[in-house]
Amino acid sequence: MNAMIDSPSPVANRPTAVAAYQCASFFGLPLLDATPQAAVDLLLDGTRRRAAFLNAHCANVMVRDTTYADALHGADLVLPDGIGVEIGVRMAGQRLAGNLNGTDLTPRLLAEAARRGQSVFLFGAAPGVAQAAANRLARDIPGLRIAGTRDGFDGATDEAAAIAAINASGADILLVAMGVPRQDVWLARNADRLAPGLCLGVGALFDFLAGRVARAPLPLRRARLEWAWRLAMEPRRMAGRYLVGNVTFMGRAVAHAVRVRSQQGDILRRLLDLAVAGGAVAVLAPLLALVALAIRLDSRGPVLFRQTRVGKDGVPFQVLKFRSMHIDAEARRAALLAQSDRQGVCFKARNDPRVTRIGRLLRRYSIDELPQIFNILRGEMSVVGPRPALPQEVAAYPPRAHGRLAVRPGLTGIWQVSGRADIGFDKMIDMDLAYARSRSVVLDILLIVLTFRAVLTGRGAY
Repeated sequence: MNAMIDSPSPVANRPTAVAAYQCASFFGLPLLDATPQAAVDLLLDGTRRRAAFLNAHCANVMVRDTTYADALHGADLVLPDGIGVEIGVRMAGQRLAGNLNGTDLTPRLLAEAARRGQSVFLFGAAPGVAQAAANRLARDIPGLRIAGTRDGFDGATDEAAAIAAINASGADILLVAMGVPRQDVWLARNADRLAPGLCLGVGALFDFLAGRVARAPLPLRRARLEWAWRLAMEPRRMAGRYLVGNVTFMGRAVAHAVRVRSQQGDILRRLLDLAVAGGAVAVLAPLLALVALAIRLDSRGPVLFRQTRVGKDGVPFQVLKFRSMHIDAEARRAALLAQSDRQGVCFKARNDPRVTRIGRLLRRYSIDELPQIFNILRGEMSVVGPRPALPQEVAAYPPRAHGRLAVRPGLTGIWQVSGRADIGFDKMIDMDLAYARSRSVVLDILLIVLTFRAVLTGRGAY
């Protein structure tokens, strides 16, 4: 069964609008990588869609229920829901733009639907719950049109009658709350017979809206601990799902991440990063202390300089450097842009007046970059990779240059051992794209060795 969940999922027939969002593949499913607002806009863009949420519990059920797995693989959109999926995706080397928690996203979706004059049908839960949920939605979302409600017990016994009632209501949106896996299997089985343009399985949403199940306090929800609240409220019913289930899910997520990263060579590369950076901290500690003292004695300001740079997949982070400039350097940068000695969008000046006396020595031998070994240990950078760019530089990139953001930025790389700042922007991009296409652990080791020669010669360092 594990082979099934890690196999590629056919997505060629998905609506082309979805392609505008980078989809993170997890357990063989392409997850929508979008902010909540972008997800709402996509769901309501007029395209007929069947959508499903995926959380840790859903992933566990998918492994043992092939019918449910087929329903998820056949959905037009799969939305990542909860901290478990987010952690699993990150372990596999990807990041998601937002947590699309169904209990929060669905009311937001319906508020936008109300503004657009669309209606909703609520189908599922115990008798009376769907109607109570509809009443709550009508109170909370002015202008929302409730096309109808139907319970998921007696109201679902006659499938043909349920579908006829839904279609006769003229609803634009169908919410089905029958729990996992039943709701998504029901939607998959009847997809061609349902008239609403958007069909969405929403789990326990109706119970929350009707007040039958209390949501966690806002601080716990913000801390992504709503699962712990539900466990505390219903320990007997939820123990298997959250205590056993979460451990089971994390075990599968780790195995999935190992397989993905092994295929990409990421595990060996990460071990290389940790070995090189960890060894550097141990060996260079005395030098780091002496440099810190020299910076303190040479000019006013902090020893370390922190600056926002753009990392893998466009995620910003704070890069660390020994301060080699006067403390007003950033304020003076705009006035010096015309003096750049480097072609392209990346500013570099040989005789930059902002550089301190000790800073020129640090830059000559790239000592100012050494604190980035801590960025490497934190996983924000690698030893080898494209140099991290400033946000304003990335904003000015031509389209092809964004390919250099596909890999984690590095302390050294191809252009650093080929002339550093003497290399023009276009040539640097060519080198970085070539590295992203052909990177390997062997190439990284070769570039690390060549870096020592580049540092000793000081070519292109200013």
